[in-house]
Amino acid sequence: MATAKDEILNALRKQIPIETPNLPEVINGNWIRYPDPIDHFSSLIAAVGGSCFVVNHIGDVETQLQNYDVYRNAERIYSQVPGIESHFDLNSVAKPQDLEDLDFVIYPGEFAVAENGAIWVTDKNLKHRVIFFITQHLVLVVPKSRLLHNMHEAYKELEFKEPHFGLFVSGPSKTADIEQSLVIGAHGCRSMQVFLIDG
Repeated sequence: MATAKDEILNALRKQIPIETPNLPEVINGNWIRYPDPIDHFSSLIAAVGGSCFVVNHIGDVETQLQNYDVYRNAERIYSQVPGIESHFDLNSVAKPQDLEDLDFVIYPGEFAVAENGAIWVTDKNLKHRVIFFITQHLVLVVPKSRLLHNMHEAYKELEFKEPHFGLFVSGPSKTADIEQSLVIGAHGCRSMQVFLIDG
C-alpha cells in the first residue's frame, strides 16, 4: 500500500524535465561596459550609502581613515590588509560573540563590479566570517585593476574548487521597513568605505 510520501515522490518523478544538451551561453556576450568604470562604481557606492576613494598606495588608506574621529577613537580594529595594523589577533578569539564590540574591519576585496557597486569577499584565511556583519564600520580595499565592468565578468572570476564562504557586499546595512523611513546600520555595519588602490 502506497503511503502519502510515496505518492508525492512518484508525482515528482513524473515531472523531471527532459535534459537539454545545449544550454544557452550566458557568460560571453555583448554585455554592458562603462567608459569610466571607476566613476560609475563610485557613484553606485555613494547611492547605497557608502563612500569610495581612489588612492595610489596602502599608506593613503590609513591617512584617509585618520580623518575620521570614529577611526581615531576606535578601540578594536581588525585588518587583514598588509600595511594596516590590527589591534588584536582574530585567531585568538574563541567565539564569534566575543566580537560584539568590533569597531572597524579593514579587509581585501578580491574584485569589484562597476555595474552594481558590489565587492566580492571571501573567508580565505579568516577564522570568523561574522566580522563582515558584526563590525560597526567596514573598509574594503580592492586593486583598481580588479574593477570589472559587469556581473558576467564577475561570474567568470568565481571559483568553488573547495568549500568556502563568499559574498558580494554593496554599501552599509540599511532598512526602510518601518514607516518607509531609511535607517542606515540597522542590521550590520553602520558605514562602508571602499578604497580602489593602484596595483
